Amino acid sequence: MPEYYWPEEGKRSLIGKRHSRLDGPAKVSGKARYAYDTNRPGMLFGKGLRCPHAHARITKLDTSAAKKMPGVKAVRVVQDVGSEIHFALDEIVFLAAVTEEIATDAIRAIKVEYEVLPHFVTEEQRDKAPEAKPAEEEVTGEPNAAMEAADVKVEGYYGIVPIAHCCLEAHGQVCEWEDEQNMTTWCSTQNVSGMPAQFAEKLNIPASNVRAVTQYMGGGFGSKFSADRWGIECAELAREAGAPVKLMLERDAEMTVAGDRPSAYARIQLGAKRDGTLTAWVSESWGSGGVGGRGAPPLPYIFQVPNRRHQHTAVRTNRAGARAWRAPRHPQACHLTMGVLEDLAAELRMDPLDLFLKNVSIMGPRAKTFEEELKKAAELMEWKKKWHPRGDSGSGRVKRGLGLAMHTWGGRAHRSNCELLVYPDGSVEAKLGSQDLGTGTRTVIAIVLAETFGVPLAAVKVNIGDSRYPASGASGGSTTVGGVSSSTRRAALNALEQLFAKVAPDLGVSPDQLEAVEGRIQVKGNSGKNLSWKQATAKIGVNPISVTGANPGVGKLNDSGVGGVQMADVSVDVETGLVKINKMVAVQDCGLIIDLKTAESQVYGALIMGIAYALSEEKIVDPVTGRILNANMEFYKLPGVGDIGELVVHMMKGRRYDERGVIGLGEPPVISPGAAIGNAVANAIGVRVPYLPATPDRVLSALEKGGMA
Repeated sequence: MPEYYWPEEGKRSLIGKRHSRLDGPAKVSGKARYAYDTNRPGMLFGKGLRCPHAHARITKLDTSAAKKMPGVKAVRVVQDVGSEIHFALDEIVFLAAVTEEIATDAIRAIKVEYEVLPHFVTEEQRDKAPEAKPAEEEVTGEPNAAMEAADVKVEGYYGIVPIAHCCLEAHGQVCEWEDEQNMTTWCSTQNVSGMPAQFAEKLNIPASNVRAVTQYMGGGFGSKFSADRWGIECAELAREAGAPVKLMLERDAEMTVAGDRPSAYARIQLGAKRDGTLTAWVSESWGSGGVGGRGAPPLPYIFQVPNRRHQHTAVRTNRAGARAWRAPRHPQACHLTMGVLEDLAAELRMDPLDLFLKNVSIMGPRAKTFEEELKKAAELMEWKKKWHPRGDSGSGRVKRGLGLAMHTWGGRAHRSNCELLVYPDGSVEAKLGSQDLGTGTRTVIAIVLAETFGVPLAAVKVNIGDSRYPASGASGGSTTVGGVSSSTRRAALNALEQLFAKVAPDLGVSPDQLEAVEGRIQVKGNSGKNLSWKQATAKIGVNPISVTGANPGVGKLNDSGVGGVQMADVSVDVETGLVKINKMVAVQDCGLIIDLKTAESQVYGALIMGIAYALSEEKIVDPVTGRILNANMEFYKLPGVGDIGELVVHMMKGRRYDERGVIGLGEPPVISPGAAIGNAVANAIGVRVPYLPATPDRVLSALEKGGMA
């Protein structure tokens, strides 16, 4: 077997360059088919009846009128009389009908009565929670003594509210049975290879009898790993009705029950020496992931203060459960930690950049990289030229300020399998049961293939998005690019080994003396002694070379551990409370970069998402009814083009980064924007806005109260 490695920097023709997404034309032209676009012959439309209360017990349920309506083909009760509902818009009944209109009318015809029970949805007020479970304290060193001895101490209150994943394409699928034992589902999922087993378990059929197809999907961000109750019920409706059924969540349900990023609130004390050396940390945090109460942030974040104590309380609320949202728990921890660090710097009248650099030694094994990234970000932002002490931003109504934050993430590649065929006519085809969330998975695979074989991108074909292809892991944890690039590289090198064996006799050398370069197979160091790629593949014979490559999740091709630094330049109108982004700088490392253009695009997208949750994005829950008040695209506020400002992205490259192999990038750059923007707002207006998002009302309230809640 060949040794698995990435080509050296000087020998890369495609890897690390900028390439546009191969599926870009299909998407912009409308040819790309999403789950929402799937329409099967004779297809029915599924709808769900949902409980309007945050906490209730079903006392009466009558579906008879709906069942009798013309056009209604199947009705399934999933929670019956006596069932206790724990969050608003939980499902009671699903049905399928010949049109969406009939399905909607049938839902309205169902009669249901509830005993409304007390609910709790405002976890910020944890003292009023009916159920809250403190975790054990985490203690390192002597935090009490260190805090007492500290030259300078600050104490702050910080919070970050729940937000929705807000996928442009809502959760859902089309399910169709070929017979009583075989089903195909076209679903919007981040987990193509994992879907068959999930459906099969609930449907009581073998997993091999379920095929999942996801050619394109409109966002997931961590929320689309599961088949979910609505997916299983869609399949059951299709089986019962004997016809395909499409069931996609409507926007209010998508925003309410399809998961959210958990909240986090904390009171933090931080102690330091007069020169800024951090000595003591004491924190108490709480938050909620809904009925499960999950979501403990890792505090303190990155800075391993030598003497520290932390306790987190999980608060159960009558809201739908949390789901992974890009870098789970890290945006919360970053905001809480970077906020109190900035407040300490303000107390010391010290530049926070200098404070961070002063404490590089407690940033863990990535300290050297963080130091480089801090200095590079400062250069790109012109930090030293622009920074001023907190509140020293002039006398006008518009105040300007700078803020910074930093982050880390794992990104270890998932297990992936690639089937590769090299045909006698020179064409190349790869098959992987992966999916493309829109980040460029197809393109990355093609780059690796074309680079390995020394052929143009147009010469290779990539097949993904089907569970009948070799299994790949779910797209979570920033694991996809590392996984698929490694398995593809292994498969391609395996294929090359066989091809070299076929053509070596014609070139009069042994196979290990050959290489694939610029459309030919040649003797190493002797470009005149070669065969063109098509001449070489013609030696294969009648049957194509068929090989597989498996990435076990470890090895020289990939690694784990990335980080980044971000800085924000904002303006704040102190009369209206409106925050404007002037500029954001992101400096990021991710090991070997396969496609520089899509890697940068990942960071740009993360900055935009970060600006959204920093300034406007928020699930607003009515404490009286327990319902989300803005579960639609009109009042769930996301930024437009005019809200973004200038974005500057710099990827850390070079031998020290490349030699680690490929590491995932999807999640880490979304961690820091909220913290950086929150710190910039504090620097501009002179007081801390304790919560994100920093909406105008919160900015004005902070100015009125003098900052901390």
